[in-house]
Amino acid sequence: MDGQPRRQISFINLRERRASPKSLSAMEICTGFCPGLHLALVVWLVIAGHSFQNTQAEISCASCRSPLLLHGGQPTNDLSAINKIHVKFRELGISRQHAGMENDQEDAPYSKKGATGSATESHRGGETGWGDGATLPRAKRNIPEFAELDGLGSSGLSKSEIRKNKDDGRGHKQQDEPKITSSTFALSGDSAHNHAVVYWSGQNSSVILILTKLYDFHIGSVTESTLWRSSDSGSTYEKMDDKIGSKTILSYLYVCPTNKKKIMVLTDPEFESSVLISSDEGASYQKYRLTFYILSLLFHPTEEDWALAYSHDQKVYSSLDFGRKWQLVHEHVTPTRFYWSVSGVDKEPDLVHMEAHTPDGSVQYITCRVHKCTEANKNYPFPGSIDISSLVVQDDYIFIQVPTSGRATYYVSYKREVFIQIKLPKYSLPKDLHIVSTDEKQVFAAVQEWNQNDTYNLYLSDTRGIYFTLAMENVKTTKGIGGNHLLGLYEVSGIRGMLIANKRQEKQVKTFITYNKGRDWRLLQAPTTDLDGNEIHCVLPFCSLHLQLQTSDNPYLSGAISTKSSAPGIILATVCGRPKVIQGNIGTELSYNNVGMYISSDAGNTWRQIFEEEHNVWFLDQGGALVAVKQPSVSTRHLWVSFDEGRQWTQHSFSSIPLFVDGILVEAGAQNQIMTLFGHFSHRSEWQLIKIDYKSIFSKKCTEEDYQTWHLHNQGEPCVMGQKQIYMKRRPGNNCMLGKDDSRVLSAESCICRAHDFECDYGYERSDNGNCKPSFWFNPSLATRSCSLGHNYFNSTGYRKVVLNNCTKGVKEMYPPRKQQCPKKPPKGLLLTTKDGKLAANLGTNVTFLVHLDEGDSLRTNIQLDFGDGIAVSYSNLSWAEEGIKHVYKSAGIFCVTALAENSLGYDTATLYLHVTCPVELVQLLAPFVVIRNKEVNISAVVLPSHPRTITYFWWLGNTTESLVTLDRSISYTFANEGMYSLTVQVAAANTIFQDSKTIAVREFFKSLLLSFSPNLDEFNPDLSEWRQDLGRVIKKAILQVAKFPEEQLLVAVFPGVPTAAELFLLPHKSQSHDKKKSEEELQQVSNIIVNALNQNLVAFELKPGVRVIVYNTQLTLAPLVDSNHRHRSSAMLMLLSVVFLGLAVFLIYKFKRKIPWISIYAEVNQDKEQEMITSVDQGDNTAKITLNEFSSSKKLVEKEVDARVKRGVANAHESTREIPNCTSV
Repeated sequence: MDGQPRRQISFINLRERRASPKSLSAMEICTGFCPGLHLALVVWLVIAGHSFQNTQAEISCASCRSPLLLHGGQPTNDLSAINKIHVKFRELGISRQHAGMENDQEDAPYSKKGATGSATESHRGGETGWGDGATLPRAKRNIPEFAELDGLGSSGLSKSEIRKNKDDGRGHKQQDEPKITSSTFALSGDSAHNHAVVYWSGQNSSVILILTKLYDFHIGSVTESTLWRSSDSGSTYEKMDDKIGSKTILSYLYVCPTNKKKIMVLTDPEFESSVLISSDEGASYQKYRLTFYILSLLFHPTEEDWALAYSHDQKVYSSLDFGRKWQLVHEHVTPTRFYWSVSGVDKEPDLVHMEAHTPDGSVQYITCRVHKCTEANKNYPFPGSIDISSLVVQDDYIFIQVPTSGRATYYVSYKREVFIQIKLPKYSLPKDLHIVSTDEKQVFAAVQEWNQNDTYNLYLSDTRGIYFTLAMENVKTTKGIGGNHLLGLYEVSGIRGMLIANKRQEKQVKTFITYNKGRDWRLLQAPTTDLDGNEIHCVLPFCSLHLQLQTSDNPYLSGAISTKSSAPGIILATVCGRPKVIQGNIGTELSYNNVGMYISSDAGNTWRQIFEEEHNVWFLDQGGALVAVKQPSVSTRHLWVSFDEGRQWTQHSFSSIPLFVDGILVEAGAQNQIMTLFGHFSHRSEWQLIKIDYKSIFSKKCTEEDYQTWHLHNQGEPCVMGQKQIYMKRRPGNNCMLGKDDSRVLSAESCICRAHDFECDYGYERSDNGNCKPSFWFNPSLATRSCSLGHNYFNSTGYRKVVLNNCTKGVKEMYPPRKQQCPKKPPKGLLLTTKDGKLAANLGTNVTFLVHLDEGDSLRTNIQLDFGDGIAVSYSNLSWAEEGIKHVYKSAGIFCVTALAENSLGYDTATLYLHVTCPVELVQLLAPFVVIRNKEVNISAVVLPSHPRTITYFWWLGNTTESLVTLDRSISYTFANEGMYSLTVQVAAANTIFQDSKTIAVREFFKSLLLSFSPNLDEFNPDLSEWRQDLGRVIKKAILQVAKFPEEQLLVAVFPGVPTAAELFLLPHKSQSHDKKKSEEELQQVSNIIVNALNQNLVAFELKPGVRVIVYNTQLTLAPLVDSNHRHRSSAMLMLLSVVFLGLAVFLIYKFKRKIPWISIYAEVNQDKEQEMITSVDQGDNTAKITLNEFSSSKKLVEKEVDARVKRGVANAHESTREIPNCTSV
């Protein structure tokens, strides 16, 4: 490519844009991704990936016309284009992807930029509704469609070039080429622009808008843009630079879905943040400055001037005058999780549904009116927090997922009623759940269960979206762009209840079809002959036709599988290539070999091959004709048209020079018979736009004689969804023009109900004989739990009618629920849980307990609930406790909560243990400053406030990375080597973690002195660890001024509390530890020098100007025992006796210290570990070891600290205890 960047183009048909707020967030739908993508798509993805970020795909596969995008992990920084060009951004519903851009209004799919995780979207996120002519399903976010396609396909000889246009040969009738009118327009001066976005304005309008941009790969942004406008359906274009400003850089263009004449264009925020507004289809603009950067827009479904904007800082703004003025609605809103009210369901048209983050980090579902969104006017429809990116508002339903510690729990609200938990089969245990569709009075969901990896199970709900039953197991998924998983599921347009799916079965993937919403499935019958007329031997069930259900990223390339509601029964399946399309192959399972393009004219009953090579095929004239063009990788001058459903094709020339066709814009619903081709002659050429008027290919307008009837059937069975339906279709081969949607049901006669009109009810499974039997986990009598004696209830027979099935009479009377009398039963199956599913709660918060009873008379059963903290409540019947029982715990701990259900026939009980925790406010690590090597030392942590049994301690000792985990706040440890060691403790309680660290020295021996200070220091003691560290440095500096000693061998530790005290440590040099005697002598000499200086008041420091603090040596020795004066001999004798009694008292204290109050405080802090006093330098056997507890002065010190703490208002005894080292020399 000569180093030139690939061109990319996006085609947007604005006539079909819809902005409906139906979107679902739990899942995403996307078109498929086929192997062997051409380089064109790769370049397109790269360019868009650099251009737009921070977007996600949406939940859904609405009427899955295209595969369902399930998930893709974290949002990727890929293109926004995907959303616009439809593919991977369908709303929560089966994506209704129709051929080309032609979808019927009634089935118009919606597209919405997603949140949870998975495909990529434009960094400006909104969505565009595609209406009749688009392939996007419901357009929830009116995102500027920025489908950037590669301008040039792969180089070299293509398959079609080698085969010499074989598609003009066998199976394709050559006729004299009718002349079609075409004109070419080159976007002169835009050859350097490597992005182009094409918009077709409102229905039957002749206005086309094109926005081209130059993306600079070096700086990663758009540096130039040009807006082109055509008012003659594409014959000529004019530059609009003079209308918008020649230096204005444009980023996105939006068209109002309810008034296509109104257009909103955003400027690139890197240059300026403004919006350009037009009310005349882009002929003129007014510029308005913005104070925020718009990421996405959401237009109101009915009010043309109302719009919501999502900003770069997670704020939602509203405008009621089409973007001229904006007002803040709410802050901290989850991307793409805001919705306009749903018409016919929500009462206020200006209501907004939002998922917002609260200050404590949780997420809540909030509703409010756009200009009254104050705290007083907000509503919280769901009490409690929800999972992030889980809110989905769609049709009659609202879905959320709640945070749980175990299984995922989903809730649904039907028609804005209270939320009810979704009921899946008991042991489905979903790992992942995606809402597929909600538009046919029920919910279609894809569930990945605990034992599945690359498959999903399909479930259908009842009308209220609560009870789900299995429709198909093991639907295959494939990997798409950005790691997204695409579900092999497609809903056929125009025929209700018809689905096609790829199922993994016995290690093979096969294609199945259903005509009654998944009640019955069958394999596809392969064609009897190939394209050349050769016979195909393929016998069911050993051999069948298989389709690769993957669709195109670009709605202007036909993609994989195409159907159209105005052409019921016609299904186009194309070979895999670029774009992602449907493959067809015949055999025992799905593969990528022997593929081709197929068509079915009778709703999937029979199939024919129409091409052996890759083509894009679109519906023309409301589906009455088909047009085919070669893939973008192959240049061509021709297109092919068929009037007989693909049996014969006529060739038409549209250009004298071969063109790489990047896409075709076919205006759905238009009556002017014009389509526009977009492409380029080479990668260096300018953008080429070819307008084609195909009126000449029609011979006349259709009359009644040109139509025939077509009977919908399923392998000869005329009753489909309980009706015999007869359609009017144009007779194949007639070259007449429909001009408008003339497809209609000629008659629909209800059928007699039979077994296949009923599916298994919730809790039942279909057995081998076809009957519905209760699942092993399901007890049919559970339906009686809300029954009271003397009343009646309806008990399921195991069957329920397929939703929207129109059969009457027959077995209809056999399968409905049967009326039965409520029996009287003892309570059974009592279950006690918390509302959020958690077994932990914060102190002082409301805890809601739920009591569930499987069996028993709920109206005559007494419920008692003991909260375990001395409080209990009682209810006369279970109905009083349906909304939950709330309780607030006033203390932390582990509480045994017990529920009792009792009536006259018996009782049942249930128990749970609830952990009530309180965040930790302070943790203090208590450890000696110096310890003796190979001697056990006690290390403890003081926690405030203290909550026994609810705190976990993590210890890192001895410079190790491995932690020790305990529930006790103290630990014993022995250091084997000398050195400096870091000690760390982390305390975890509730959602908080606190940490404290200390550094200690380990030596064979050491010398220490206890220090005290002049009383004025206590006045300035705030009792903070940082203050003690700073004071220790000052003391150390003062001591070094009177004694020459290596600074690194001198440590000063200031004790917590008052009066202020400290300990001075003299450490031997590590290299001198082997010469113990010499080192002891040196330490003793230094100690004597320091003691003399302390005794002479030579050690002092200035705390602040005018405040001088003197350091003293704390005297712990006893008074002289003998006096030399004769007169005092008797006094000396008395003192001696006093010492004896004191020694006895110390001995008793040592033995019974746990019974003495002040000792108890000390012991509690130190966890009963005896702290020892070691003599200064001699650690031999001759040196006696005594404990600090034996010194009366130690007792006084502790008592003074306790008193001081009480005076300062500190009631906690732990904090009042001075930190006394384990090892101290005297």
